[in-house]
Amino acid sequence: MLLTTVEVLGAVAVALLIGIVLIALRRRVVQRGGSFDCSLRLKRKLFGQGWALGVARYTGDQIEWYRVFSMSLRPKQVLPRQRLKIVGRREPEYPETLAIMSGHVILECTEAGSEVDLAMSVEAVTGFVAWLEAGPPGRNVGIV
Repeated sequence: MLLTTVEVLGAVAVALLIGIVLIALRRRVVQRGGSFDCSLRLKRKLFGQGWALGVARYTGDQIEWYRVFSMSLRPKQVLPRQRLKIVGRREPEYPETLAIMSGHVILECTEAGSEVDLAMSVEAVTGFVAWLEAGPPGRNVGIV
């Protein structure tokens, strides 16, 4: 009986270790190329709630957003440059300060008419704005 308990605990430990390794490998795959830490507000019911930690990656003319704690290799959200506009920038307020990374600012954006809130570092904001401005000639810059 004791051996069975030890075997079960060992199997659980191995499964947890494999899960941690897989999440770490997925993060390395997702962070290829131009990527940055970026929280995304998925739900807008209550102020300050609905934020999810993630990683955003520039892929051509779009940004792909991935959840940090997920096994999926597919992005949770794709934001095309042509339909993305920044409409405001603000500091996080309580309780947002508990949900997003310290030192991040919030960009209030629209994507094809729907609201999208992104939280990222000041340095990432600079790169994000430059990426928006670097769109093809003749396109309206998505900064209000």
